Amino acid sequence: MTAEALNLSPQLCRVRQKRVQKWLVKQSVDRVILVSHENIQYLTGCRPHRLMQAAVCLDVEGNCTLAAPNDQPDVAAADEIVTFPAQWHCTLRQDQAETAMAALAGALGGKLLGRTAVEYSVGGHHLSAYITVPGAIVDIDRAMWQIRRRKEDDELAMIRRASECTEAMYVRARKIIQPGISELEVFNQLQSIAVHVAGEPLTALGNDFQCNSPGGPPRDRMAQDGELFILDLGPAYRGYYADNCRTIAVNRHPTDEQLRGWQAVVAVLEMVEVTVKPGVSCRVLFETAKTMLDDYCPGAFFHHLGHGFGLSPHEAPHLNPNWEDTFQEGDCFTAEPGLYTEELKAGIRLEQNYRVTSTGVERLTNFSLEL
Repeated sequence: MTAEALNLSPQLCRVRQKRVQKWLVKQSVDRVILVSHENIQYLTGCRPHRLMQAAVCLDVEGNCTLAAPNDQPDVAAADEIVTFPAQWHCTLRQDQAETAMAALAGALGGKLLGRTAVEYSVGGHHLSAYITVPGAIVDIDRAMWQIRRRKEDDELAMIRRASECTEAMYVRARKIIQPGISELEVFNQLQSIAVHVAGEPLTALGNDFQCNSPGGPPRDRMAQDGELFILDLGPAYRGYYADNCRTIAVNRHPTDEQLRGWQAVVAVLEMVEVTVKPGVSCRVLFETAKTMLDDYCPGAFFHHLGHGFGLSPHEAPHLNPNWEDTFQEGDCFTAEPGLYTEELKAGIRLEQNYRVTSTGVERLTNFSLEL
């Protein structure tokens, strides 16, 4: 039986709005206008169809106005909602961004006085027609990346539903993977079971469905005896991602070398679980993991240790030497150590999902790591 559909809580959307409002006050900004699907959903609980545009304004007083495509949404934490036609006679309009901004500006009274924050990463050029003071636009991208790190209970529920899809995918994978099955067939069956668990099409499904390879999309290639099959699955339920990886021995009889590599990867995950807490350096954690894996084979671990996830598959914190992040309470992150050598046929990667608590971590993925 398919589980009941989930949505973000309007009450917790108001909590998130308060966080953004606090930033507006601190930065002496009068309002923020957001157009990305992720940030609109984060603030209001309304996630537009992927082919339709919307816009939302939150002002420094805490008033939230939403311009929604076509019809009033069923769920929206907004004080005023205006709609605009995103389609004409069932045809999608190509000028939706401009029309959404015009509808929003009209609800706000036309010209916008004072300072306005926008997402530089997604443009916002249509907004400039309504700004009265040149140069009164500021970027909120980096602030939103940080604000979104702390996951509320309604967000965790969405992530857990996505993780339930993943667990079902791995159960199916362990039943069907054997010498002679094609990567495309594995992909098709895993997609089918994930959609069944979700009860609807998913926002995303994942990246890696290749055998005898570090990763990649499924190919018309048959799995061979003795090889390892890396599955890095990232189903997203209504915009919220899970992201975890398992490696499966095609013949269910891993070699001694494969078991030795598996044990080295598992040891890193065990280290992560006893080390991470608020304030710990993500870069230092990466370096510790790399040292451990280099003891197995120098250079066999060549990618990040992990990353945050939520409304994006990759977000802060970054377990990566190119960032100076530290863990914060409320973060959801992955740890995905891997080893890749010819002897392993061709690699092992295992990935767990965690939430940072006040004293450590809660593991969100509790299904088997076995080869």
